[in-house]
Amino acid sequence: VKSAILTLYTGMTHKAGWITDRVAHLEGREHDARYLGFFECFNAGEFYIAHDVLEDLWLETRGQPDADFYKALIQIAGGFVHLTMHESPEYPDVGHRLRPSFRLLQKAKGYLQHYPNLHHGLNVGEAIALIDNWCGWLEERGFEENPLKTNHAPQLVGP
Repeated sequence: VKSAILTLYTGMTHKAGWITDRVAHLEGREHDARYLGFFECFNAGEFYIAHDVLEDLWLETRGQPDADFYKALIQIAGGFVHLTMHESPEYPDVGHRLRPSFRLLQKAKGYLQHYPNLHHGLNVGEAIALIDNWCGWLEERGFEENPLKTNHAPQLVGP
């Protein structure tokens, strides 16, 4: 509860310290280190960490024009967290996660569609195409096959 209250009032999470450490090598560049760190983690298949790293930035930007952009990227990472956890022995209590993944990816697409094709160094059209490809795979197979089991992990080309 204390952590949630701190987040509500400060926009900071209890995770901020390790996130700062994680992205320190990306400081001093054109874009926020947490934004750059998101791509680094996502493209390494560290979807949960990518989610947390960008969430830290999103909490600071709520109510600002880029908040939904960051939220969309967080949701993409979240969609792949679901795929990673789907019926995995590492997460025995999680179960079937293909539909939740699909829903998060679709929400992300809805947010991204409001941004120009190139935004903060991300080709938004390519990100939407990535979403469409993975969601199409899930739909075509009736939400019975996990695309992460047979495909390479996705890559988002950022700045």
